[in-house]
Amino acid sequence: MATTGSASVCLNQHSVLIPTQLKGVSLTSRISVPTRFYSNRFTSRIRASSAVAVEQELKTPAQDATEAELFACPICYEPLIRKGPSGFNVPAIYRSGFKCRKCNKSYSSKDIYLDLTVTSGTKQYNEVKPARSELFRSPVVSFLYERGWRQAFNRSGFPGPDEEFKMAQEYFKVAEGGVLVDVSCGSGLFSRKFATSGAYSRVVALDFSENMLRQCYDFIKNDESIISSNLALVRADVSRLPFFSGSIDAVHAGAALHCWPSPSNAIAEINRILRSGGVFVGTTFLRVNPSAPTIIRALEQSATRTYSYFTKEEIEDLVTSCGLINYTSKVQGSFIMFSAQKC
Repeated sequence: MATTGSASVCLNQHSVLIPTQLKGVSLTSRISVPTRFYSNRFTSRIRASSAVAVEQELKTPAQDATEAELFACPICYEPLIRKGPSGFNVPAIYRSGFKCRKCNKSYSSKDIYLDLTVTSGTKQYNEVKPARSELFRSPVVSFLYERGWRQAFNRSGFPGPDEEFKMAQEYFKVAEGGVLVDVSCGSGLFSRKFATSGAYSRVVALDFSENMLRQCYDFIKNDESIISSNLALVRADVSRLPFFSGSIDAVHAGAALHCWPSPSNAIAEINRILRSGGVFVGTTFLRVNPSAPTIIRALEQSATRTYSYFTKEEIEDLVTSCGLINYTSKVQGSFIMFSAQKC
C-alpha cells in the first residue's frame, strides 16, 4: 500500500496525532457556549458547534435541551427551533419537529430520518440528480448494498469495511470526543461502526437517498446499543450540508467521491462545516486509465452517465484547491483513502 502526503502550515498551530505528522490547527473557531452545562459522557473541552435554538416556552423538564445541537437550515444556515423531546438519538429526533428561525421553513422526520434537504416538504416539485446518484435511491440497490454490492469492491483493492474503518480511525484520532458526520453514508455501514466505537459525542448518518436511510434504520432498529446512542439519520445534499460553519470535528465519505454530481462543491461544503483542525477522510476508486485526456474522459462520462473517476494527483489537487491542508493518501490497486485537514 503506497502512502503519499503533503504538509502545510498555518498560524496558531498545535501538534496533532495524524499520520505523516500533520500540523495545521487554527485557534480561530467560533465557539457557542450553551446556557447550561451537562456532565454526562461528553468531554469537558468546548468545541466549535452551534446550538439549535429551542423556544423558551418549550423548555419543560421533559423537553429541556441537552448539549448544543448542530442542525442548521439548508437554505439560510440559520438556527432551527426544535419542538419535541430532548436528546440526540434516532427516537428523540424522530419525534421532534424543526423550523427555521429566519425563513420559517419546517423540516420533519416522518420517514424515520430527518429530511434537511432544500426540497423537503415539496408536494409537486421533484428534483432528479444525475444517474449515478439516482441509482442509489433505488430500493433494490439500497437493499443489495450490504448484501453483495459492497463486498465486490474488494476486487478493486478495497481492504474491506473492518480494515477501512481502522484506517479511518487513525486519521480521526484528533477528533475523538467530537461530532462526526458520515456523508453519503449509504445503508450506514460505517455510521454504525462510528456510533458504536464510543469515540464520538455524536454521529450523523447522512445521505441523499431515502431508501438507503431506511435500510440503515432497518439494520439498527432492533439494536438498543445503537438506536439509543448518539446517532441521527439525516437526509441532505452533500453540496448543501445542514450544519453551521465550523461546527463539525470529522467528516467521513466512504466510496462516495465518484458518485457526487459536483465533487468540488461537495468538498467546499465539507471545508465550510469543519472546525479549525477538523479532519476529512474519504475513499473512492481511482481512474484505471490515467493517461486519457480530460476532454475525452468528460465526453465518455457525459455519453454513458458513468461515475467520475480521478487520478490520485487530481484528487489531491481537488481537495487542496478547496482550501484543505495536510493532504495525505494511501493507495492499494484502484482503492485510495485520502485525508486532509482544515486550517
